[in-house]
Amino acid sequence: MPDHAVTDQLEYTETELLENHAFTEPLIAGGVRCHGGFDDEGRYISPRTKHRVPAINAWQTAHARQFGTPLLDLPLETWPEHYPNVAQARYLLEEGVTQPLVSTLSRIGTVEGFGAYIRHSEIPALHEVFDDDVRGTAMDHLGRGLYEAHARDEAGFEDEGGHKQMWFAARDVAFENPVTEDETELMLRRMGISTTPGAAPPPRPPRVLPDDIDYSLEMLLERMAGLLLIEISAFHTFAWAESLLADPDLVAGDGEGARLVSYVRADETPHVEYLKTVLSEMRDRTVVGESGRKYAGTDVVGPIWDRALANSLGPRRDLGRQQTINELEHTLAGHPRRADILHRFHELGPQEARP
Repeated sequence: MPDHAVTDQLEYTETELLENHAFTEPLIAGGVRCHGGFDDEGRYISPRTKHRVPAINAWQTAHARQFGTPLLDLPLETWPEHYPNVAQARYLLEEGVTQPLVSTLSRIGTVEGFGAYIRHSEIPALHEVFDDDVRGTAMDHLGRGLYEAHARDEAGFEDEGGHKQMWFAARDVAFENPVTEDETELMLRRMGISTTPGAAPPPRPPRVLPDDIDYSLEMLLERMAGLLLIEISAFHTFAWAESLLADPDLVAGDGEGARLVSYVRADETPHVEYLKTVLSEMRDRTVVGESGRKYAGTDVVGPIWDRALANSLGPRRDLGRQQTINELEHTLAGHPRRADILHRFHELGPQEARP
C-alpha cells in the first residue's frame, strides 16, 4: 500500500473520496477488470483510497482531540473463528469433498454483491438529530462519498468488478470448474438466500430506542452496527480462505485465489475504520428527540450495538453454521462414507457445534 498523506483536512467532496491512486497495472481477476491495481513495485493498491484513508485518519484524530474517548471496537481475537474452521475445511478437501467449500465461496461473493444497496440507505438530517456540530466528521460524509465508495468496493461499478467478482474468481481458479448460474441459484436456495425479484424483505426488528427519536436514525445505527460486525468477523473469513486457497496440495491456481482474497482484505480495512468512526462520533454526541428532549449518545448507540452483537454471535452465527451443515449433508447424500466423513467433520469443529 502507498504511504498516505497525513492531513488535518476534514471536509471532502464526493469526487475526492472516490478518487484512486495512480495504478501502473490494473487488477484482472477471472478475465474481469476489477478495481484497484498495482504500483511500480507490484504492490496492490486498494481502490478509492487516495483521499478516503487520509480523511478517515483525520476524522479519527479530530474525534480523539475533541472527546478523548477510544473508538468503538471489538478486538478480532474476541470473535469466534470461521465455521467450518481450517481443520474441518482441509479435511473435506483431502477427502475430495469440495462442493461445500465452493458453496461457501459462492455465498460470500453473492453477499458481497448485496453491498451495492448501501448507497440507498436513508440518512436523516444529522444536523437536526444531533445537538452538536457535525461538520467535519465522518458521519457528515456518509452520503457524500463514504457509502458510495463502500458500495462500489463490494459490488463493482459500471464495467469494473469489485469484491463480488473477486471472490467468484478466487473460487473458480481454486476449483477449476466454474459454477454455472443455475447451479449457483440452486446452492443459494439450499442456503436460504433468496435472489427472487420482489421477495418480501425480512420483518423489521422492534425498536430499542424511544419513539421520540427519529426512526431513520435508529435504522441507520442498526445498519452500521451490523455492517461493522460483519466486516470485523470477515477478517477471520479472510484468514480462513487465504490459508486454504494458498495450499497447492488442496486446490488449484498456485495460490492465485489466496492472493485475490488478500486484496479484498486490504480493501475492507477502510470500511471497518469509517464505520467505527461514525458510530463513535454518534456515541459521543447528544441526540435530540422530536419533542426536543436530549439523550446521551451512549444511551442511543449502546442498546443498538448490544442487540447487533447478540444477534451476530447468536442467531446469525447459528444460521450460517446450519447452512454449511445442510450443504455438506446434501453433498454427501449417497456417499458410501457419509457417516464417517460427517463424524470426523464435526469432531474437528468447535465443541458447541457438535451434534
